[in-house]
Amino acid sequence: MLFPKKTKYRKWHRNRGSLKGVATRGSRVAFGSFGLKISERGELTSRQIEAARRAIQRYLKRGGKLWIRVFPHKPITQKAAEVPMGSGKGSVEYYVASLKAGTVVFELEGVTVDQAREAFTLAGHKFPVKTKFVTKEHQ
Repeated sequence: MLFPKKTKYRKWHRNRGSLKGVATRGSRVAFGSFGLKISERGELTSRQIEAARRAIQRYLKRGGKLWIRVFPHKPITQKAAEVPMGSGKGSVEYYVASLKAGTVVFELEGVTVDQAREAFTLAGHKFPVKTKFVTKEHQ
């Protein structure tokens, strides 16, 4: 699973309002021929990204080249069960990638259009946001 080796601060604010609008950076297919783009804003956990990656690799039987265009930098904390209010912020439980709408999450090269479309459909089922299949020509 993906998580940062080192962070400047162990715990972050959530900053939920910062995902408004449409992504300008990371919104085009840059490395491969096909891409999986998210259609709405949201957070993808490292587990969701890994589950989608495994679904793609298993469907393609390790054929083609896959790029992961996002990384979960943001730590999410959670207080333990049945702990009273107060006594500070909870411990870090997992990491997320906070993404705007229109961000390309995965890219593929070296497979047919039908294979890429099916692989990205399987991967999109692992995400809590809507996704769409894009090609390098039609972005």
